[in-house]
Amino acid sequence: MLSRVVVIVSAVVALTLAGHQLIPALGGFTPVLESLLPWMGLAVPLLLLLAVLARSRAAALAAAVPGLVWAALFGSTVLATPPGGPSDLSVGTVNVGVRNSASGEAVKAIAEDLGLLAAQELTPGGPAAKQLNKMFRYHYTVSTVGLWSRYPVSETSPLDVGMGWPRALRAVVSTPKGKVTVYVMHLASARPGHTASRDASLAHARKLVDADPSKRVLLLGDLNTATTDRGMHGLTPPLTDAQSAAGDGFGFTWPSEFPITRPDHILFRGMTATSAGVAPATGSDHRAAIASLRL
Repeated sequence: MLSRVVVIVSAVVALTLAGHQLIPALGGFTPVLESLLPWMGLAVPLLLLLAVLARSRAAALAAAVPGLVWAALFGSTVLATPPGGPSDLSVGTVNVGVRNSASGEAVKAIAEDLGLLAAQELTPGGPAAKQLNKMFRYHYTVSTVGLWSRYPVSETSPLDVGMGWPRALRAVVSTPKGKVTVYVMHLASARPGHTASRDASLAHARKLVDADPSKRVLLLGDLNTATTDRGMHGLTPPLTDAQSAAGDGFGFTWPSEFPITRPDHILFRGMTATSAGVAPATGSDHRAAIASLRL
């Protein structure tokens, strides 16, 4: 009986990993499952242990199948080495947490070595904004999102990504190596059974990117969409995910105490990512995503 259970569960795990994009959205449940997809690999050692207890070679072989599928999907991510090389622009994005009284200290630690920092869940005039205003010469904020820069910022505009109020912005940053068009976005939330608003805001974001003629585009923000969520296919491509291109590991950012998924992203086109990673953000329920880019 135990052997049969191991074979059946192994088949379910392997098929889910390999064919998750073929599973219907099921009212928004499947995209949330996809957000946690890398963690399904933890089932493999448990299944192998049960196969040993069942003293079944067939069960052991069956348990190895989801392990092979997981390795095919995520092995390159686990073993990836950042390409390195010279970079021209260091950037970051962080959801500071609307109730985070320590957000000023959090952004201070993150922003010290960055050329650009995007922030979400800002409180106007709050500790994060005050601290960043001291550290950066240029900035532009819209509602609860903002961009801080060491280089001149122009052509600024607020954006509505389908939520009925502006929770995104566009700006052009003039770096020593040329101009970069920067978007900062905080898309609608996604929960099991409730992803329609998030999906609509993703579609709005894609339209903005597609319509932008800029040679270099950078999108920073809390997109409420994990790298493995089918919703990310609306943005990658046409943009490239810095963590996937130049990161070390999965780069999970939420929740900050024990990150299990990555809703915070640095996406780009017209540049090359040389490194990417994650930094702590004191008091916030998110960690910060950071990356270095060569223009």
